[in-house]
Amino acid sequence: MNLFEKEALIKRAAEEFENKSPEELLAFAVEKFPNITLACSFGAEDVVLVDMLQKISPKTDIFYLDTNLHFKETYETRDRLEARYGIKFVQVLPKWTVEEQAREKGDELWKTDPNECCNIRKVEPLTQVLGRYDAWITGIRRDQAPTRANAKKVEYDTKFGLVKFNPLANWKWEDVWAYIRANDVIYNPLHDNFYPSIGCEKCTRQVMPGEDPRAGRWSGHDKTECGLHK
Repeated sequence: MNLFEKEALIKRAAEEFENKSPEELLAFAVEKFPNITLACSFGAEDVVLVDMLQKISPKTDIFYLDTNLHFKETYETRDRLEARYGIKFVQVLPKWTVEEQAREKGDELWKTDPNECCNIRKVEPLTQVLGRYDAWITGIRRDQAPTRANAKKVEYDTKFGLVKFNPLANWKWEDVWAYIRANDVIYNPLHDNFYPSIGCEKCTRQVMPGEDPRAGRWSGHDKTECGLHK
């Protein structure tokens, strides 16, 4: 598929699937791009997509960025999902361990320069892993943050140079939980303890009622995104 054909397909698919179900878009995505992968952070949206994908294309790769700084509940959720579906998530590690990063960049980089920490532990590893694929699937939703408000169901990811599918883009938080409950999907128990958005343990706090759902991410810093989504 040349660039012109790819751009035409993306535009047509974005319009065609805007009001169709996530499952219909996932089926289209894996058919058109067999060399595709799902990015999983083990948050509510992503476990929904894991469940859907297992029913549609169980052999499609699912990877996670292992920063070595996740909550223990996140790792436990990973293990429970692997046991439920009989799969193995692809572990993607940064170039440095936490100890090596401290030696190179100073202790607790997530406090002194969270953007650099995210770049080392998330963006660079993501760039490497996405280089193996023609397309990727994410769990972003438009109402998660202003930076995601214009996300299309299908778009070209100029940052990483491949096609990006966002099957849940037009879903609300309530839609996510309705699916989890209806399908008995395993989810991160931190969601039950005022953690609507879950990142690394060092940079994520509880969100109290009335706060923005992403207020718990990089609290105290002028930062709302880790850099994975433009």
